[in-house]
Amino acid sequence: MRAMTSSSGSRHPWAIVLAGGEGSRLRPLTRLLAGDERPKQFCRVVGDATLLDQTRRRTAIFVDPARTLLVVTRPHEPFYAPLVRDVPAGCLVTQPANRGTAAAILYGTLRAARTAPAATVVVTPSDHHVGNDRRLMEHVRRAGIAVKRRRDLVVLLGIEATTPERDYGWIEAGDPVPGTDLRRVRRFWEKPSGADARTLWRRGCLWNSLVTVATVPALLALFRRWMPALSDAFAPLARPLSARDEAPVAERVYAGLEDTSFSDAVLAAAPANLAVLPVTGVDWTDCGTPERVGAVLARLNAPRERGPRGEVRTA
Repeated sequence: MRAMTSSSGSRHPWAIVLAGGEGSRLRPLTRLLAGDERPKQFCRVVGDATLLDQTRRRTAIFVDPARTLLVVTRPHEPFYAPLVRDVPAGCLVTQPANRGTAAAILYGTLRAARTAPAATVVVTPSDHHVGNDRRLMEHVRRAGIAVKRRRDLVVLLGIEATTPERDYGWIEAGDPVPGTDLRRVRRFWEKPSGADARTLWRRGCLWNSLVTVATVPALLALFRRWMPALSDAFAPLARPLSARDEAPVAERVYAGLEDTSFSDAVLAAAPANLAVLPVTGVDWTDCGTPERVGAVLARLNAPRERGPRGEVRTA
């Protein structure tokens, strides 16, 4: 791959695909499907492609694959290696161990910053089912336009809730952000009680997809403000390193890390520059449990009929 200069790299969007999780809750199902201990993102859970392949295909609608970083975990290499043969070496961010979403996002952002220090970045998990890829990525595009105008903003995609799901994170939207179709984030609700989930649903609150759009500087500023110890720990990985030199540095960095969630440590603080873009008309599911996967398959296999304007409906 031809090396890009920092200026040219920053003109185009980048993506960070989070593919380093363990998928423990779905393991009973993935073990049956794959016959081994692979995490769900490397498994054909819904459809004929793995969740990681589906995520890469969806992300490519908006971001060139040459600027898409895949954050993986070295012990999973037997499972991801066959899926990433076409990925340039510099686009594979290999963690020595899984230390949660905060470390994965920070490592990916620092890798992007080496080539594109001012770029817009899309962060996306790799374990979602999305019924309309193009519609979701159109919302990503709109969020990207907003952060180019307001470079301090960090934008989350909030999915229009269809059920009072207790096991999701929820976003309570606040005031509009002037000049955009975004809303401020008033509060996060992480895995609310049944009663709270029903209240949030009735009030039109949104599911937190964890799909995040921001500039590299805005993301790094979040970590410096809300996770300064983690930001300091990753300082050795912020400087340019060859692939041979980076691996032992990453080993030393990760050896001292605790498992930390980006949602719990950063988003729950509801920073003032955090905003949400409501996403409507997208069938979206976090494939975290066998029950959720079963619900997706039931919807996909349900009889379909045409509405009065030609739209497809589930009977």
